[in-house]
Amino acid sequence: MNTHSVESRFILIVSSALLLLIAPLFVLFFYLSNERAYRDVIDHGQVLLKANSLALGKPLWDFDEESVRQIASTILADRSVVSVRVYEVAGGLDVRLPERSRDKNPPGEILSTPVHYRSVDGTKTVGSLEIALRQRDLLSDFEFDDAVYIGIFLFAIVIITAAAILGNRMMVTRPLLRLTHAIEATRRLGSRHMVDWVSADEMGMLAANFNEMQGRLAQEENDLKRAHQKTTRIYNLTPAKLYSIDDDDRLTAVSDYWLLATGYHRQAVLGRHFANFLDPATRPAYQNRKRQATEDVEAATVTVKFRCADGRLIDVLIKEVQALEAGETLSLAVMTDVTELKTAEERNHVQAITDHLTGLLNRPGFEMALDGAIRQAAADGGELACLLIDLDRFKPINDNLGHAAGDEVLRQIAGRIRAQVRGEDRVARLGGDEFVVLIPAAKAESAALQISARIAAACAEPVIVDGSALSLSASIGIALYPAQARTAAELLQKSDMAMYARKHNGKNGAKLFDPLIASLAQEKLKIETYIEEGLRQDWFDVHLQPIVDLKRGQVAGFEALMRLNHPEHGVLPPTDIIRVAEETGAILRIGERIFEKAVAHLARLSSVPGLENAYLAVNVSPLQFCPKLPASIFATLMKWGITPTRIVIEITEAVLMHHSPDIRDILGALSGAGMKIALDDFGTGYSSLSYLVHFPVNIIKIDQAFTRSLTDESETVRRRVQKLIAGIHMVAKEMNCHVVAEGIETDAQLRALLSLKVGRGQGYFLGRPQPVGDILSGVERDEEKCVRFSARIPL
Repeated sequence: MNTHSVESRFILIVSSALLLLIAPLFVLFFYLSNERAYRDVIDHGQVLLKANSLALGKPLWDFDEESVRQIASTILADRSVVSVRVYEVAGGLDVRLPERSRDKNPPGEILSTPVHYRSVDGTKTVGSLEIALRQRDLLSDFEFDDAVYIGIFLFAIVIITAAAILGNRMMVTRPLLRLTHAIEATRRLGSRHMVDWVSADEMGMLAANFNEMQGRLAQEENDLKRAHQKTTRIYNLTPAKLYSIDDDDRLTAVSDYWLLATGYHRQAVLGRHFANFLDPATRPAYQNRKRQATEDVEAATVTVKFRCADGRLIDVLIKEVQALEAGETLSLAVMTDVTELKTAEERNHVQAITDHLTGLLNRPGFEMALDGAIRQAAADGGELACLLIDLDRFKPINDNLGHAAGDEVLRQIAGRIRAQVRGEDRVARLGGDEFVVLIPAAKAESAALQISARIAAACAEPVIVDGSALSLSASIGIALYPAQARTAAELLQKSDMAMYARKHNGKNGAKLFDPLIASLAQEKLKIETYIEEGLRQDWFDVHLQPIVDLKRGQVAGFEALMRLNHPEHGVLPPTDIIRVAEETGAILRIGERIFEKAVAHLARLSSVPGLENAYLAVNVSPLQFCPKLPASIFATLMKWGITPTRIVIEITEAVLMHHSPDIRDILGALSGAGMKIALDDFGTGYSSLSYLVHFPVNIIKIDQAFTRSLTDESETVRRRVQKLIAGIHMVAKEMNCHVVAEGIETDAQLRALLSLKVGRGQGYFLGRPQPVGDILSGVERDEEKCVRFSARIPL
């Protein structure tokens, strides 16, 4: 190592400065001195020309060659002049001195001037004087004074340079040498050496800072050693399976707990690829984990199967953290045994997608299976059929026999469905009494029709529960992929549409989806829209149909009938509105709106003579029977000042079939307040007589089918219907109930009912449903009709 490199570079810098700065200054000085001396020569020559041109005027005028030569010799005697020429303008005299050149070098600057002579005739130019000056010569123009100045300048430069070199050696080079020796000793010996130098300048400050830094580094080295020992101990004592890998995925460190948990020895695993310890099936997952390190710390998490030293395979969750530090990848990973958690997770997953009652797939499980089957069918070009199965007549079983019996029915039905499908088919329970079957097949439609026929037949067999044989059936909707649906949601939706189409057309069987079903569904959606818009825009109104006392021929009351008057489509069919409203639940809001308007209409009619005591019959849907129904009815009656005794609540057997205590209490509350209960469509059900015993029924309404049969072409039918109506009338009389016949459309029907002593009736023959305004405007005509009725009825 050249310890004088700093001083050598300093001398080199000073020398370079002298060469680059001082030398050009010297050259410039010489040049300027020479330039100045030569200009003095030229100026002196100009003076010679001017002075001697005056002296030469007379000799040239007189052609005095001798005098001309003397003057020329005098000019040539000057050391700055190398030649002189004097010549007359007419060419008669031409003097050149010297006659031969004494200098081999050509002359320098040539000066000339005209020679004038003042005669009696004025000033005349008689000739010309021309002198040649010597060439410029640096040394000859250099004077002693210049040499003295240069010597002094050079001496000063030498003194300054020597002082700079000496000062650099004393104040910079020496402390730097000591600093270098301390650094070299630290490097060679490994211990921290100090610099033996004290001064108040920057070098002293540098030495002091270096010594302080050395002391601090020595302290930090000791702290780092202790921290490394502590970290290593903590690394090995941490109750977690820690390890580190390099960029090539080789193990560089493992903790003692890692070795204890896996059964390996440290020397046997260090340097080996970590992937070699994994089960081959899970190596791709490990190798595809996030490995790219950036300036920020990144974590990669993966679950794999790890093979221990004894051959056991355990599920481990690896969380690996990597960071890029000074171009080197730092890695720390923790390996957690999640074997029990993985087993529990798989068990929970199976439970999450399994219906606990039947052991079939549940809705989430089926949706997962359906998505996978659609992806597979799309890849293979296969077909799928989706069978949506809904049990018929299941709800009465659940309500009447209890949920335990219902669950047993569902379990048996699930077993029957599973017994009718193939091994590759998937069966699920979507909820309630709704099942679904997914059928993958090359000819899905044919397979679906065959399997659905077997399922329908199996479900139609009696189900034995607690010794009782229960009769059910199944309505099945079929949709096909990709012919009828392209997505899982669409496939389920269209099979659901087909199932409801089957239910509305006799139940107990299968229905393949077709565009007409979608059209009906769109019609239903349109009706739903009309209902919601009608409730918002108040399109709903009430038409009143008179109920006539057949014996007296007078109006006894009115039945309130719902109408939806669309501003563009007119009055919509009420049957469709009610059906859709009951399916969507909108029937509750519609019922409140209709009852409010019907009572308001009754209040208006009460001002008409003869209608003061007319009653109002209002149909109540089974869905409206809830605990708040009596309070809502009473509030409306109080608002319009109508007594409860003028209200008849018309119900169907569907309300009473539930045998619900809540319904019994509601009917009791309404009856107790003075309202009458009318049983509509009497005779069409299978248990109507029991309803008369167990429920507070006041009015029996004979179904219009019986009324039409009174004028049937068959005498046998007419006779049987007459006996049936007579029997109903007799039973009603014994039960203290009134009888109202519906659907009276002809005079013959009216007379037949009178002959059977039916007290009241309604129908188009007696009066059509009308808005309350039309009724009020035609009261007199209606009264005449009633009189006409009474005139035709024998007393």
